[in-house]
This record gives sequence, structure tokens and C-alpha cells, in this order.
Amino acid sequence: MAQTTIEDPTDGAADAPDKRYYRIGEVSRITGVKPYVLRYWESEFRWMSPQKSRSKQRLYRRRDIDMILLIKKLLYEQRFTIAGARRKLRDLGATRALDSGTLVVETDHRARFRKIRDELRLIRAQL
Repeated sequence: MAQTTIEDPTDGAADAPDKRYYRIGEVSRITGVKPYVLRYWESEFRWMSPQKSRSKQRLYRRRDIDMILLIKKLLYEQRFTIAGARRKLRDLGATRALDSGTLVVETDHRARFRKIRDELRLIRAQL
């Protein structure tokens, strides 16, 4: 079954400066997601609530950027809805997966269905 293993979800973000906190404009440039979209995602994904500075500016961590890139991949490349992406992240245990450094996301659904069909045929043959 074809799978994509996201070991470093920061594809294209290698040129990002190594800092502790990033402001929303920097995150927007790194991820390619507009600031208003990032603010909207904050309302849709509970975990996504960046710290705020004394001047009320959002401060994102590297881990937040990794999750934003994962959400972007689910929404834009794999065509999930917001609710579907939320469900997929919950099912995958995405925060734990990012902690461990790998996250497996299915990319070839036909192969997955073929494998399930083959397994069902084996079960039927055993009956």
C-alpha cells in the first residue's frame, strides 16, 4: 500500500530561521498560508491557539508550523474538508506522531481498498 511518511513536514520551510517563536507574518511566508487563513484555522482546530505576546501578537512555535503544514497538506493536497481533516488528525494522533517524528498518511486509496478486498477474500476462503 502506498503511503507517505512525513518525517519532516516542513517541506519548503528549510530556509526558515531557527527561532523559538515566529510571528504570524513569518509563519505565513514559511507555510504559504495567508494570515487570515491561519486565524480562521485557530477557530476550527482547538489545539491551534498560539501564545500571544504582551502586544497581543500571535507567537507560533516550530511545532505549530509543522502542524500547520500537515493541515495544509490534508486540506489542499488530499482534499479533506475542515471536519474531515479534524477527524483525520484526531484518528492519527497527530500531536503524538509529530512528537515521535513520523506521521503516516494514506495517499493511494485504491491500493488500500485492494488490500482490504484481498484480506476479505482470504477470510471468506477460510470460512
